[in-house]
Formats: sequence, structure tokens, C-alpha cells
Amino acid sequence: MASTNVNHACPAPMKATSNGSWQGENPLEASLPLAIVQICLVIAVTRSLAFLLRPLRQPRVIAEIIGGILLGPSALGRSETFLETFFPKNSLTVLDTLANIGLLYFLFLVGLELDLRAIRRTGKRALIIAIAGISLPFIMGIGTSFALRTTINKGVAEGPFLVFMGVALSITAFPVLARILAELKLLTTDIGRMAMSAAAVNDVAAWILLALAIALSGAGSMLVSLWVLLSGAAFVVAAALFLRPALAWMARRSPEGEPVKELYICATLVSVLACGFITDTIGIHALFGAFVVGIIVPKEGPFAGVLIEKVEDLISGLFLPLYFVSSGLKTNVATIKGGQSWGLLVLVITTACLGKIGGTVITSLLVNVPVREALTLGFLMNTKGLVELIVLNIGKDRKVLNDETFAILVLMALFTTFITTPLVMTIFKPARRAATPYKHRTIQRNDPDSEFRVLACFHGSRNIPTMINLVESSRGTRKRRLTVYAMHLMELSERSSAISMVHKARLNGLPFWNRKHNGDQLEVAFQAFQQLSNVTIRPMTAISDLYSMHEDIVTSAEQKRAALAVLPFHKIRQFDGSMDSVGHGYQLVNQRVLRYAPCSVGILVDRGLGGSAQVCASEVSYTVAVLYFGGRDDREALAYGARMAEHPGIELTVMQFVPQPGQHFVNPSSEGSMGRATDASERLADETCITEFQAKVMGANQSVKYLEKVVGGGKAEIVAAIRAMGKFNLFLVGHAPRVMPLTDKTDCPELGPVGSYLAQPEFSASVLVISQYDPTADASSLAEVTADIQDLPEPDTPAAQMDRSRH
Repeated sequence: MASTNVNHACPAPMKATSNGSWQGENPLEASLPLAIVQICLVIAVTRSLAFLLRPLRQPRVIAEIIGGILLGPSALGRSETFLETFFPKNSLTVLDTLANIGLLYFLFLVGLELDLRAIRRTGKRALIIAIAGISLPFIMGIGTSFALRTTINKGVAEGPFLVFMGVALSITAFPVLARILAELKLLTTDIGRMAMSAAAVNDVAAWILLALAIALSGAGSMLVSLWVLLSGAAFVVAAALFLRPALAWMARRSPEGEPVKELYICATLVSVLACGFITDTIGIHALFGAFVVGIIVPKEGPFAGVLIEKVEDLISGLFLPLYFVSSGLKTNVATIKGGQSWGLLVLVITTACLGKIGGTVITSLLVNVPVREALTLGFLMNTKGLVELIVLNIGKDRKVLNDETFAILVLMALFTTFITTPLVMTIFKPARRAATPYKHRTIQRNDPDSEFRVLACFHGSRNIPTMINLVESSRGTRKRRLTVYAMHLMELSERSSAISMVHKARLNGLPFWNRKHNGDQLEVAFQAFQQLSNVTIRPMTAISDLYSMHEDIVTSAEQKRAALAVLPFHKIRQFDGSMDSVGHGYQLVNQRVLRYAPCSVGILVDRGLGGSAQVCASEVSYTVAVLYFGGRDDREALAYGARMAEHPGIELTVMQFVPQPGQHFVNPSSEGSMGRATDASERLADETCITEFQAKVMGANQSVKYLEKVVGGGKAEIVAAIRAMGKFNLFLVGHAPRVMPLTDKTDCPELGPVGSYLAQPEFSASVLVISQYDPTADASSLAEVTADIQDLPEPDTPAAQMDRSRH
């Protein structure tokens, strides 16, 4: 009889694979196909929720926590059929194992994100705020534990429960906080730096406290817990003394620009598993071993970056969401019932918020942080995340938390994280500023000797040589100042590498501006150019989601008083000459900037101006062509060509297209291309611009050619005239010239009719499509958007590179 009961309680283990449905077997009764279905279901649910919550600016961890709860017994799991089909009890061991392997490597990535040197450099104010932000909620968490222990969590060991409650209420989720700050454009502000520094200290303290809680939650005596703690400390020391030198040796043998050996990657990933086994054997969970390995990996050089690239997408995208489902399957909101339980939920949420927010705010005020910033800092530090779930799941596995207490604490973590973004957006809204008044918002100007300011944006290293060569060609020879703000546009994603990127940006002002490694290609290019030319280069960083990246560009152009913002085209030239898109999101960024920019805008189709490297000033030898049809944008392109013609290595050819008598490139009675009217005043402005160019530029420069081409109103004659011009290194064209489209169709309206034609594969020259700032264009829409953008903090510019007398 006993044997029968045992067999009934312990079903047979699942087969690894199925023989297939044609053999009469259900694939969901085998562990591998079931795990595949579980992963696909989890990804579909969590990504769908993330998409739905995106308008609310919620981090993805919120969607993953909610998705886990929905798949568990709180919602879909209330159906026994659903649970038995997709999450049967005999499959949970496999699910938990996969989830914990994913979690193991994710904690390794978290360790890679944390730079202990940066924590050591944490300012005194941030350190005091971090300590207070841990201490008060920890103490209040201990107080709350007495209420829970006497009501719904009876019979558990007092010591471990007190520590677990204290840790649960005092944690700040460092990765989640970084993404919220980036979402709200606060990452590179003073309050963002302080929040990140305090959260990093908090993160390390939380892991130490969690190790203490796990040690105390063991079944043995206090002496056993002491041995666990001492063994854990010995492991950390041994890892620093023996493992770190080995990792440093591998990092040194992985120089920049060369692939990291597969043996080094494999050895590091195996060491993560081995250290996880050691810490699990000690009794402080395998996660600690992985976390320690991540911390001691050298952050200099490409080694850490390659490790992140190898691990993050697979782990963060596929395996980590399983941990949220594993947690959700243990969370049953239905266990919270009755006035007492709901009252305790309110008590826990209130205590968590008062402790974290109150401790941070009071301490911030004591160290002279303004009231509004102190409140903002308090809400930011109240952010929970994955580490919170790890603490709660370990507590439940160790029988320190029962089902009801576990559900209450999960909802507390969900609530406190969910309210962070809307509350910070409400409280910390910088005082609205009037638009920065400045005179020169265009290239075309009455005083050509005035300072010329350019905001040069780039996505990566491939944009740098052409951008530098373009700037070199634009500096002219007169005694006038050219200032270039080199802005690295960096997409903030849910990847761990995004947080590493944030660290470098905060530390150096620009990720490639690495003062310790002079061999860095990008650093050498910019520093050499600044030293050998008359141009002032100021590095900047914009870290944003693609749908809000244009706000960083627009606000920077406004605050830096730029006359021209140069944007890279969203297609990059490949080795075979074809142009491949880097993403439709980057195209939308360019289109939004064109619409809302406070200055002239140039979109650069990069086909290797001057080759694949920076060219010295004495070696510049380019042929540049301006295609002039007329209109505001063509006049701006001509003004830029006139500036470039001053460089002794530039040969400029201006081709003016003139319609035959009685013909027009566009219908003069209707709106011109891109919606601009063709009227007598515009034609007069075109003629005046050409006349002044001939008198002032051509008369003083023998390298400038002016050609006039009379063509019919048809597209074919214009296209034939352009092809007959010959080869050039660079074409300068207007975004909205007075000409009909030269291609049958285009998927790049931001290039305009002429730019779209020149961007076709048959041409090999780079193209700069210029749109002149028009203060009257779409004024109501522009005013509305500018009002919102003016509330945004300015992207970071390193203090060492700043001209303090002028911004």
C-alpha cells in the first residue's frame, strides 16, 4: 500500500524527446518539445506585454514580471487544463533548471556591468545617500516582518525572516534604474549620475546582505551559518587572488582589433559554472559565484565586451524570461484574500516606499540637494527588479516565505517599479526655458567671418573618416572659428551592453574617448584632427531609444547654437558597393530631425569621402559639385559649397539647371516640391544668390567652376545632364529644390528628389543633402514639439573639453 502511495505521489520522469505524433505520442509529454513550447509561449507573452506597456515608458522587467504572473495560478494557471498542458508538475524541474542557468549567466553579465573602480570613485554625497537609502528601509523591513510573522507567516525562523524582509525592502535595481534614467533623458544629468552611483553601491550591499540572509536561512546552527559566511568570504578572496590574474592574462592577450580566441571565451564561461558550483556547495547559492566572476573580469580592452556580445542575446532574450515564469508559477495572487491580507499588502508597500523614499529624500536634503531633485532621487532609488525576485524566490525555496507573503512581496516589487517612471516625469520636470536666442541658424549668412558651429552626429566608427574629412573640407582658410560637436548617437536597448555603454559614457564623456588606451582608432582620429587643424572638437553622447533620439539631437543643436546638424544616412555602403540599411528606426530619426530642427540639417550619404581613413589637410584633394535648381535649400547648399571652395584642396563645380523658355521643372501655379511655393520673390532670391556667388567666390578662386545647363522640363534631360557631368567625390544638393522627382519611386523622402536619385547604386560619390532652416515652416507643430524638447536636459559634454566661456 505504501508503495502504491509513493508511485502515485512521484510520477515517472518525462522522456527527453518524443517519437512524434505519427507514432501516437503527444510531444508535450516529452521534456524537450515541452521546453521549446514553454520558451516560445513565454517570449510571446512577455514581448507582447512589453509592446503594450511601451507608451507608458515602462522597463521590460515590468512586462516580464506581469507575464510570469499571468501564466501562473493567478490568471491563466487557474485553469487546470492549461497548467497540465503547458506547465505540468513533472516539467517544472527542467523549467527551473533552464531558468537558473539563464539567471546564472545573467548575474555574470550584471557583474560585468559593475565597475568597482567607479564605485570607489563614488562621491561622498552619493555614498551617504546610498547608505541611508539602504539602512532606513532595512530597519523598517525588520519592523514589518514582526507584523507578518504574527499573522500570515507564522512558524518560520525569526532571524532569517527578519534579514530577508530587510533585504527585500532595501534593494534598488541597478540595471532597471539605468534604463529608466535613459528613457527620461536624465542619464547624463547630475541627478542621473548621483542615482547611478548610489544604486551601484546599493547593489553591492544588497548582495552582501543576501549572502548573509541565505547563510542564516540554513537548517543548521548559528555555527554552521558562520562557517558558510567565512567560506563565502574565503571564496571571494581566492577568486581575486587566483582567478582574476588568469582572466587578466586572457584579457591582455586579446588586443583591440583582433578576434578573441574561442578558448578564452570557453574558459571564462566554464569558470562561471565552476564558481557557481563552488558557492552552491558552500551554501550561498550558485548565483554568487557567477556574480563574483563577472565583477573580477577586467573591464579594460575588448575582452569584457566580447563576453557580453557572446552571452547577452541568448540569455536575456530566451532563458532569463523563464525565470520570471518560474517565479510567476509560485505567485498566486488569490492567496491574498480578506481584509487582513490586503491590509498587510498596503502596509508592506507603504513601508517600502516610506523607508526607501524617505531615507533617500531626508539624507539628500541634509547634503544640500534641492527639494525637487531629492524627491526625484527618492522615487528613482525605490525601483525594484530582477534582484528583488531573486531574493524572494530564494526565500521561498528556503521556506522562509510562504505563498501569501511571497505574493505580497512580488506585488510590492511590481507596484514600486511601475510608479517610478510616471512619478519622476511628474515631479522632475525642469523649469521651462525659452528657446535659446542665437543669430546664425543657417550656413547662408550676411557675415561669413562669424563662427560656424556644426553638430556632427555618427552611429559608429564607420561614419568617422568621412565625417572628419567633411569637417576638414569645411573649415576654410579665413580667420574664423569652426566648432564641431561630435555626437555619438547610441541606442539604449535592454541588452546588458547598453549599461556598460552608459558607464563608459558617464566616465569619459564619450565611449570612445578613452584616455588610457591611445591606440583606440576613434580617439586617435579625433585628437589628431583637433591638434593638426584649426577646428575645436567637443565630444558628446546621446543615449536614447530610437523613437526619442531626435529629441537629443534637436535640443543639443538648440543649446549649442549650431548652424548645421549633419546626420548619417541610415544606409551604409558595403564592400561590394551596395547600400544596406542599419534599421528603419534610424531613418525615422532623420525624418523627425528634419521636421523639428532649430537649424539647417544635412543628411550625409557616406560612400567613403577621401577613402576609409582620415586625410591630412595637406593631402585633401576632392572634387565637389553643387546641383542648383533653385529654392531655399539649394541656396543653402551653394553657401556650403562656397565655404568648402576656400580650402586649397577642393575643386568646386556649380551646375545651375535652367529650364527652357516657357518650361518649368515644377508647375509654378502649384506648390513646389516638398510643399514650398514657387513665386517671384523666390526666383529673385535665387538669381541674387548666384550673382553674389559669381562676384565674391568665383572672382577670388580659380578652382571654382560655374556651368549653366539649359534643359527641357522633362526628367530625362535633367538626368542625362547630371550623368554627363562626370565623377565627383561629393555632391551638395538641396533637400527640396524646385524640380520634379528624378526617380519613379523612392523609399527615402528625407533625401528629396535629387538626393534620392544620387543615392542610387549607379553613383559612387558621397552626397550631402542640405535643408535650410525655415522659421516659418509648420510653425504650430514646431512650437509644440520644441516646448516639450526644451524640458529635456542637455546630452553630456565632458567638462575637460568644454569652453567654459561659451556653450
